[in-house]
Amino acid sequence: MDQTQAVSLIQNAITSDQPQQWADLGCGAGTFTLALNSILPACSQLTPIDKQTQNLPNFFKANFEKDDLPLSGLDGILMANSIHFIRDKTKLIKKLESYFSAKPTFLIVEYDITRFSPWVPYPLNYQKLQKLFTELGYSSLTKLAELPSRFGGLMYSALIRL
Repeated sequence: MDQTQAVSLIQNAITSDQPQQWADLGCGAGTFTLALNSILPACSQLTPIDKQTQNLPNFFKANFEKDDLPLSGLDGILMANSIHFIRDKTKLIKKLESYFSAKPTFLIVEYDITRFSPWVPYPLNYQKLQKLFTELGYSSLTKLAELPSRFGGLMYSALIRL
């Protein structure tokens, strides 16, 4: 996926022109980190986190599922193609809620599939995403965009707010 496609999936997530603090969990090489950074308002801060060392500004090396993270006062968390590696998604979301300044906001990019594979061990299609966050008390869940995946099927992006 190129950065233009990544931006098209998430561009409608940022609606305020006020500086914001975000984290990108499981950032990988930074395709979505760079996409999000390009649409955040001026003076915003973005902390990319991955368990593999990455060459990105403000990068922090950590396993976002297991480690305590150097985060506080967040306005949003981006998880692009990373939550499908987590078996206990409820436990992770509850952990991540403590890093927000106010009401949690998650920006999720995922494959809209139900079959697992070595690359997507715990898939989270859009229907399961809705069920997961609704059960956790989230009242606002909006599908932002869809794109064909080069691996077949669709990728979707969703903005979730408590």
